[in-house]
Amino acid sequence: MTDPLLALMVWLSPAFPVGGYAYSHGLEQAVEDGDVTDPASLEVWLEEALSLGLGRNDAILLQAAQRAAAAGDLTALKEANELALAFAPTRELHLETAQQGRSFLDAVLAAWPNDALRTIASELSGEIAYPVAVGAASAAHGIAGETAAAAYLAALTQALVSAGVRLAPIGQTAGAAIVARLTPLARRLAAEGAGLTLDDLASSTFRLDLGSARHQTQYTRLFRS
Repeated sequence: MTDPLLALMVWLSPAFPVGGYAYSHGLEQAVEDGDVTDPASLEVWLEEALSLGLGRNDAILLQAAQRAAAAGDLTALKEANELALAFAPTRELHLETAQQGRSFLDAVLAAWPNDALRTIASELSGEIAYPVAVGAASAAHGIAGETAAAAYLAALTQALVSAGVRLAPIGQTAGAAIVARLTPLARRLAAEGAGLTLDDLASSTFRLDLGSARHQTQYTRLFRS
């Protein structure tokens, strides 16, 4: 029998085969533009990206998907997924969520299969947004939506800090300290997202979105987004 919380830890670890190391969610362009130059500016950039866009929206989408999957409402699950994919503002950010979502669902289905997840996978056979995939898999394995969302956002924070360490003059210890300070934000966004619906999705990270569009033509780069 699968321990759901241990499974969640494995699913969201950097070693899980979703290719997260290849994406920076616009952070590479922010470094190129001089918006992120040191630990302090990285922390500000991450806090705003999470609270004003990516983090808040993914918390809402993940928990909406978890509720729909737990209730067996596959129509609502598909609607959440379609909205999540449409909400990606640029080609690169669409690729980031869709590629990781498909890889995540395929890997969980192969290693932790059950009937509920097989049914979900059969309905979501095309592109699937990453937070929707995590929410659906969590429901199939009895993991509460808020728990999954908090863990997902903490892992996302760690992944983006890791990208920042590779891109800017930021040491690993400083990066770990940023993760520690932002972990309460992950918990707060997950808790707030539990009481919100898809109608509450919103974003005001305009510089990040425009930077992501410019990143597509950046001459040299380490990341796909």
